[in-house]
Amino acid sequence: MESPSKSESICRDPRIVEDDDDADPPLLSSHALAALKEFLTEQTQPSTEPHLENGVSEDSEVALVAEDWRLSQFWYDRDTAETVANEVLTLCQNFNSPRVACIACPTLYTYLKKIGPHVSAQLLEYDKRFSQHGSEFTFYDYNEPEELPMELKHNFQIVVADPPYLSKECLEKVTRTISFLAQHSESYLLLLTGEVQAERAAELMGFHPCGFRPHHSSKLGNEFRLFTNYNPGMRLGGWEQ
Repeated sequence: MESPSKSESICRDPRIVEDDDDADPPLLSSHALAALKEFLTEQTQPSTEPHLENGVSEDSEVALVAEDWRLSQFWYDRDTAETVANEVLTLCQNFNSPRVACIACPTLYTYLKKIGPHVSAQLLEYDKRFSQHGSEFTFYDYNEPEELPMELKHNFQIVVADPPYLSKECLEKVTRTISFLAQHSESYLLLLTGEVQAERAAELMGFHPCGFRPHHSSKLGNEFRLFTNYNPGMRLGGWEQ
């Protein structure tokens, strides 16, 4: 859920050989000249990136914006995103006109729209880069869990949430948002968060951990789990006992 860029250093670069006379311009070493030539060559070559169409490459990977670590953004890997997206689509079959809310999980939203482009899904996200999704984007700050458009209230049969921080406060506020969005007590709820939140998740909304283990493209030190308020049966590795 990319670290701040560092300003370029103006200190002495060992790749540059300077003459003793300060009036003379610095001279590039042979290694630096070779690196510069390679860079210029790369810039003039045609791109070898896979062709993208509607944000999806030819090998079925989904194009995502860069993670911003300052916003605690860590995207799911492909297997995780596809597994959860397919679970959501399976749940959609239980409703005539299902609506899905994705709270702070833009990776899931992107894969969900790729696999099931006609599903009605709303992305609630702090990062306004995702406003590119138009009316399916809603700005969301977990510090104001219920400061949302009233037309979203109790309007979703399926709600998936990925709290941006592993803190009690964050989880409590996100669960308030889940309650705001969920249509009724029988709505399907999915929560992706750290294993350390297991007891709080159970206390707050009766979540149970599933056998399936989510993973991220960036290797995280915290063990993540997928929790649900419903028994998925044989899917998602089932509920852990």
